[in-house]
Amino acid sequence: MPSQILLIDDEKNYLLVLEMLLSDAGYDVTALADPQMALAYLEESEVDVVITDMKMPKLTGQDVLEHVKKNYPHIPVLIMTAFGSIEAAVEAMKLGAFDFVTKPFSNEELLLSVKKAMQLAEAQRQFKLLHENLENRFGLHSIVGKSKAIRQLMDMVGRAAPSRSTVLITGESGTGKELVAKAIHFASPRAKEPFVSINCMALNPGVLESELFGHEKGSFTGAVARKRGRFELAHGGTLFLDEIGELSQDLQVKLLRVLQERTFERVGGTETIEVDIRLVAATNKDLPAEVATGNFREDLFYRLNVVQIPLPPLRERREDVPLLAAHFAQKLTQDDGIATRPFSPEAMDYLSAYEWPGNVRQLENVVERCMVLATGDYVTVDDLPPEIRDEDAQFKSAVDLLPSRLNLAETLENIEAALVRRALVRADFVQVKAAELLGISKSLLQYKLKKYEIAGHKS
Repeated sequence: MPSQILLIDDEKNYLLVLEMLLSDAGYDVTALADPQMALAYLEESEVDVVITDMKMPKLTGQDVLEHVKKNYPHIPVLIMTAFGSIEAAVEAMKLGAFDFVTKPFSNEELLLSVKKAMQLAEAQRQFKLLHENLENRFGLHSIVGKSKAIRQLMDMVGRAAPSRSTVLITGESGTGKELVAKAIHFASPRAKEPFVSINCMALNPGVLESELFGHEKGSFTGAVARKRGRFELAHGGTLFLDEIGELSQDLQVKLLRVLQERTFERVGGTETIEVDIRLVAATNKDLPAEVATGNFREDLFYRLNVVQIPLPPLRERREDVPLLAAHFAQKLTQDDGIATRPFSPEAMDYLSAYEWPGNVRQLENVVERCMVLATGDYVTVDDLPPEIRDEDAQFKSAVDLLPSRLNLAETLENIEAALVRRALVRADFVQVKAAELLGISKSLLQYKLKKYEIAGHKS
């Protein structure tokens, strides 16, 4: 589809000549002598570039420019002006005009300027599409689940996102902390600004400091040029610090200062840089325990822990397993073209009964493995990884995952729930057989299934 140009000039003969020139160059041109009609045309039509004369009756080129920049900031505006109005053209550039050409100009000069404006328009269009794709992929709807825990999580994210308050996301590895951080960003007023992330555990303290705050040329060996850090790159948007519990004591102090004063200096620099960011941090550590042992600063913890969003492990929201499995299978089809195969009811029963020590990340990997290696129309029990099929391994993982601080009653309940699931797997999810294996009545088994919210069983 040809690029769309809106051409505005009250000199009709000049307008006709320019229309022919631009049309011959392959552009789709709408030429209007009345600037007021041109502004009305913008409301109804797709336009890539506006070219307007500066001096016109009713509305000037500057009026047109101001209207376009206010209402259609993604459209570049090219100003045409007579030699005696260069000062006005320079002023227009200050107001956001893409370029100006002075009459009389050569055809090549105008076409080159239009070409550059079209390149900018295309880059802005691609950026808009990319941003919309990111927003669609990582918005609130990207959090998959219908369990009570997920409904509570989405409610917290929805209430926290509009503010600029610091958010601390807690939870085991693999529960989707970065996904929640992105959902917070894209549901916030900062959605059109950068989302910048860094894993604090992936880099040693010296490199991490440079990545966070940037550095000046010559500040250390290998610093051959000035580099902006993640704080600067995230200006106006959101900075996500994953594994915040791994920060060294020195970096904890520097981060605390940024949170308090919203200023910092690059490594090796003296210039004070102000930043406007929304900070979201995440950790799989027990930060209050880290504070108690002296590994994490108490004042920094309270600065981070303004809004805490805990993520539940997958074993605590088993009813979401079928939804997540279907979501990951569909994602593989969309991203990689891998054919989607539904899980058989028996295979889904095994997935729902498993303890998932690696949480949602582990489930995603298992789904990908099954989609790639399964040969039939359905993913069967035989297609599942050995650790999913082995009920003894399932029971062991359930016990190993028990927190050491649980009291006896809570511990026994967790073990009882694991035993019930193990019996269901061994009984092919037939309740009567499972009750016999456990040495209890069917009615008592049904009570425990309801108590522990164990789904995917046959009566």
